[in-house]
Amino acid sequence: MKILGIGNAIVDVICRVDENFIAQNNLTKGTMKLIFDKKEFQLLLSTLTIEKTVSGGSVANSIVGLSQLGNKVGFIGKVSDDELGDKYEDGLRSENVEYFYSKKKEELPTGTCLILVTPDSERTMCTFLGTAGKINENDIDEKTVKSSEIIFLEGYLWDEGEPKKAFEKAINNAKKVAMSLSDQFCVDRHKKHFLNLVENKLDVTFANEQEIMSLIEAKNFGEVIEFGKNLSKLLVITRGEKGAVSISGNDVKENGVKENLKIKDLTGAGDLFAAGYLHGYLNKFDEIECLNKGREMSSKVIQQIGARL
Repeated sequence: MKILGIGNAIVDVICRVDENFIAQNNLTKGTMKLIFDKKEFQLLLSTLTIEKTVSGGSVANSIVGLSQLGNKVGFIGKVSDDELGDKYEDGLRSENVEYFYSKKKEELPTGTCLILVTPDSERTMCTFLGTAGKINENDIDEKTVKSSEIIFLEGYLWDEGEPKKAFEKAINNAKKVAMSLSDQFCVDRHKKHFLNLVENKLDVTFANEQEIMSLIEAKNFGEVIEFGKNLSKLLVITRGEKGAVSISGNDVKENGVKENLKIKDLTGAGDLFAAGYLHGYLNKFDEIECLNKGREMSSKVIQQIGARL
């Protein structure tokens, strides 16, 4: 196995909304909000027209991208034995992703993420984690973790209690560990724990500029570069229109972005960037080629609706 993803198994429900909808529902554009009340989530969804439904979750999207690039991949994520759980599993199998989880009827339903796309193509997410957020160490296939070249985790999955134990079991049995910080919401919520992971546990960290600056409380991007140089690990940062940067000790590489893209939906941009970069990393590309492959995959996904090519 080239890479094993461990993350939230979430069914994405994509809807187009206007700017007023974001303001009226007290949402912060471009971020993710957790909704813990199923009724609140269903009420929000009932006012919208669904454009597309697809198996999702940040790391799962990356793993599908890696599969499409020809890598042998697997995924662990918790679903319930319900209609959405069946759809989720079928969605992975159709993309040649080996699913290392035996679903059963859970107390909570399969997780769902409402992705609200505004006219500027920005996406704002409302997530009802359902049973995805209840992943525990018993759900982690230790043998599969040990036999994978690298595991890929997402910040969205990290939480105190059982998810933390699942994280620790995966990290302690892995040859190499990569992780995405996922969202500034996650960084702000778990700053101390994430900083410990980045400094002491991870071999590769993916973040956007907003997330990494929040994590280290940087005043400017120069401070991020210095942090990365002192880290002695690989730090990969996406910067939107400024391109992407990778830092490994004193080796700092960066690339720009392709111009004149017809952006339809930014959902999955970071996920597919990670897929392209990790494809290069696993297949021994040089650093600029890794960044360019990440840019290529990200550029493709933002010119369509949804987070998977």
